[in-house]
Amino acid sequence: MRRPADRRDQLSGASRVFASDEADRVLLARYRKGDREAFAELVVRYQRPLYNAALWIVRKPEDASDVTQIVFLRVAERLDEYDPKHKFFSWIYRITVNESLNLLRRTGRDDELDEETDFAASERANPEWQLAQAQQSRQVKAAMLCLKANDRMVLMLRHFSEFGYEEIAQILDVDVKTVKSRLYEARQRLRELLHDLREH
Repeated sequence: MRRPADRRDQLSGASRVFASDEADRVLLARYRKGDREAFAELVVRYQRPLYNAALWIVRKPEDASDVTQIVFLRVAERLDEYDPKHKFFSWIYRITVNESLNLLRRTGRDDELDEETDFAASERANPEWQLAQAQQSRQVKAAMLCLKANDRMVLMLRHFSEFGYEEIAQILDVDVKTVKSRLYEARQRLRELLHDLREH
């Protein structure tokens, strides 16, 4: 699986991919009956948003590509574990988050900064959450890179993938109150980092 070459729409509007739960159910039913093309369609449907989500956590494009490949392998192997009562995207996103965090733990890289990571598309993210104007984009990028993986993860889910609190709770397997608490704390840390960077 190749890493998506064109990332112009990366991180923005990713939630549109998940607009139709019915489409997922149809594809999963076809795949369970032996239709391999149905799984290929699921890969096309989710490859970019899962890659984008992994990139926000692991920060290295090659690692994000590896995580995405692993996720689809896990989905193929563990599809019997999926409970159709829940949204498919919540399940597959949870696998992506777990695999991304596992990679960071294995490599011990959570505190490492990667100045080459391309987060330019974050400047075109949801206008509702524009933390800075164009002239401050470098500071926003630097601050995001300084955050811990768990902070980047919850901010990514809420503000770039545009998930609601309940959806994030399903993905992270926590309650809504915990999601709101984590978001509040992550936003506070991001604001503090931005303040410090602007002071210097």
